[in-house]
Amino acid sequence: MARNTREGTEATRLALISAARRLFVEKGYSETATPDIVAAAGVTRGALYHHFEDKRALFRAVIEQEAMAVASEIDRGAASAATPREALISGASAYFAAMAVEGRARLMLLEAPAVLGVERTAEIDRDNAEDRLLEGVSDCLGAAASADEVRALTNLLSSAFDRAVLEIERGGDPSLYEAAIARLIDGLIPRSR
Repeated sequence: MARNTREGTEATRLALISAARRLFVEKGYSETATPDIVAAAGVTRGALYHHFEDKRALFRAVIEQEAMAVASEIDRGAASAATPREALISGASAYFAAMAVEGRARLMLLEAPAVLGVERTAEIDRDNAEDRLLEGVSDCLGAAASADEVRALTNLLSSAFDRAVLEIERGGDPSLYEAAIARLIDGLIPRSR
């Protein structure tokens, strides 16, 4: 019986996250009301507040799930790379593809900082994809690079990736931005590594 209860509880939680994501993408965070979310999820308002403190907490869960999905795609994309540079380039391509999922760029890059704050959004990123980028930059630069240098380059590349995603979202050609990111990586990180 306890297992079924746990499974039911998790199913309810996932239904809320899924319904909320759909509505946040469709209407935006501020225009999405909790009664709409519970109706779309097919649960009670009590179930919502059993799992989440408020709409903001539910939004945070949506963003965390999105961030994990992006990190998973980056891992898959970079897994077969033979060199650290290839891993960065493949990871960038995987990032662009993962961020092309409908609504994801808006949720993660525009709404999350506005709703959750820049620091909390950065924390979610650090817990997911940023660590992969940091490791990739570190692998490319080698032991001679200081931790501060690695962090600075990681921040610059992360910002460039996010800006590229927003431009692609606005209709930019993804292949142009992938090529530009490769040139940027090659300009920041010596090819000999």
